Amino acid sequence: MDEISPLLGNQAQEAPDVPSPNLRPRHQELIPTPCGPIKPWSELSCLVKLYFCFSMASLSAMLALTVFSIYKQTMATYAYEDDVTVSLVQLVGILFCVYYIIRGVLQENRQELVAFVLSVLVVMVRSVVNFSVLPSQDKQELLVRFVCILCLGVVHIFCTTLLIQRPNMMAFRVGGALESLQEQYVLLNLCFSMVTFDLQAQLCLCILIMTSGSTMPTSNYIILGLGVFWACLTAGVGAVAVLKEAKTLVLVFVLQNIPEVAFFVYLMYRIIVKWGQDKTYTLEAAAVTGALISVVIKVVLFWALLRLVHNFGQGLRERMFAASKR
Repeated sequence: MDEISPLLGNQAQEAPDVPSPNLRPRHQELIPTPCGPIKPWSELSCLVKLYFCFSMASLSAMLALTVFSIYKQTMATYAYEDDVTVSLVQLVGILFCVYYIIRGVLQENRQELVAFVLSVLVVMVRSVVNFSVLPSQDKQELLVRFVCILCLGVVHIFCTTLLIQRPNMMAFRVGGALESLQEQYVLLNLCFSMVTFDLQAQLCLCILIMTSGSTMPTSNYIILGLGVFWACLTAGVGAVAVLKEAKTLVLVFVLQNIPEVAFFVYLMYRIIVKWGQDKTYTLEAAAVTGALISVVIKVVLFWALLRLVHNFGQGLRERMFAASKR
């Protein structure tokens, strides 16, 4: 008995400090960021790490090719001016794709991964349409970029679709066992993603409108420059309002969208009135399509934001920004 008693005493002393292996968490603590908690790099699986590195490398390559194409297209010897607009819009799309894949992977955010897939599809479709209408002598200028975008785009869509189908554990790790908080976390991510997606649509729409024909007065270009600043400011207010659960900022964000929508309706009217005067309809049609897509995005955003506001103050914000301290 004397030999056994010390052993039992040591177990009793170590039990509170050293949990059983079965009770130890299988994951590491989350890392807090201004956009919400993310998983540490070491917690990602080898396949996810490999795809993430591949995504960063391929997007960087497409970004470099697009910048090089824009440089060549802005030269005086390049005759097909409409492709400059397409390349600028494509540049914006690739930059947002980098943002989407980073948040989508590190936060296991399905909404960002879906936005990434949609952005890649838009870039691919835009590249196909642009390449098909180019004169034969100019197709050689963009052949490398065209092939890279199509091949890499197919790989991205396939791999990202597999990631979307994986179980989303971040909702449980942030919201805990309460299903209501898990649903609120998913809804918050949807609002945050739609704010970013709306900013992307606004920037692309500004590029399309600024380059759709030469009949627009100079004052409109100045106002459009202010419109880009206003779109960035609106997106910033919307993101802070969602993350901080600030109802006042939500109201400010909604009010900021009113002059933005009104101005784009006015510009759409001017484009339609001048429709086809330059014997081209490509950019005008793209601008109108972009405006309709922007309206759809705003409708979905306001619907999700209205549902989210009713759940403010229920503890999700505290869980998100204290996730690394638990």
